[in-house]
This record gives sequence, structure tokens and C-alpha cells, in this order.
Amino acid sequence: MSLNRSEKEAVISEVTGLAAKAQTLVIAEYRGITVADMTKLRSTARSSGVDLSVLKNTLARRAVAGSSFEVVSDQMTGPLIYSFSEDAVAAAKVVADFAKTNAKLVIRAGAYGGKALDVEGVKQLASIPSKEVLLAQLLGLMQSPISRIARVMAALAEQKGGSAEEAPAEAVAA
Repeated sequence: MSLNRSEKEAVISEVTGLAAKAQTLVIAEYRGITVADMTKLRSTARSSGVDLSVLKNTLARRAVAGSSFEVVSDQMTGPLIYSFSEDAVAAAKVVADFAKTNAKLVIRAGAYGGKALDVEGVKQLASIPSKEVLLAQLLGLMQSPISRIARVMAALAEQKGGSAEEAPAEAVAA
């Protein structure tokens, strides 16, 4: 079923809006994937905040023209699924994880920060921990010196025969 002009303009404006908000685009070929697997992929993408769309390539090219994703417009041929995400790694992670379990989904290309990514680049982007994990690691690093000081103070207090709450003032100053 072909789209009329107003429907095409609506699709282009919707995808242009997605591209304006997104940091990452991953393009993958989905030839031969069953409907059940595609539904599973869409569900995973939705829960991860990834906008997953099957688009006509000409409409997708027009929608990304002038954006940072224009660098991959030459890869937009064949049956493709387009994954946009505001999180820098979410789209790559969803598509790469699904491609590990389903050989029929073939990652074609990606774009991040105005630069085109090849298949290996998309996989490397997918291997980066999520923002929440990185923040937790940073917080752990920041808390590490403080917790070491607290353990040293507790050990000093035990040596002097008191509890950690009764640490002498000279141990605190040291």
C-alpha cells in the first residue's frame, strides 16, 4: 500500500523529529525475521527508550538530510530497520544484543555524533555500560577514599579500646 503525499510528509516530519532528539542511529537489515521475533525486538526497544521503525529508505534519507545522521544515507538500501535513541548507547545495545541471538538481523551501519559507524563501531558502542552503570561506578570511586578513612578511624578506635563512635579527636585530625 503506497502512501499519499500528506502521509509521506507526516512520516518525514516524525522521523525528522526523532533524529533531532536522538544521539544515535543504528541501521540493521531485518530480512527473514519472523513476526514474533520482530515483536520481541520492538518490545525490548520500547522498554529501553529506543524508537524502532521500518521506513521507506527514500523517506528516511529525506528525513535525516541536514542532520548529523546524514553521514549514513548511502547505507540506506534494502529492507532496513531504523533505531533512534536519545541515550548514546541504547540503540546500539538493543540491536547488537538482539543480533547475537538472531542471525537474521544484520547490523549495517550506525551514526553517533555526526560520524558514521561501521558494524564494529556499533558493537563497540553497544559494549559501553549504560549511563546509570557509569554513574554508579563514578559514585563508587568517589566514595572509596571516604570509606577507607572511615575504616582506618574505626581500626584506630578499636586499638585504643573504644568504639568507632568514640574515636579520639587526635585520630580524627590525623
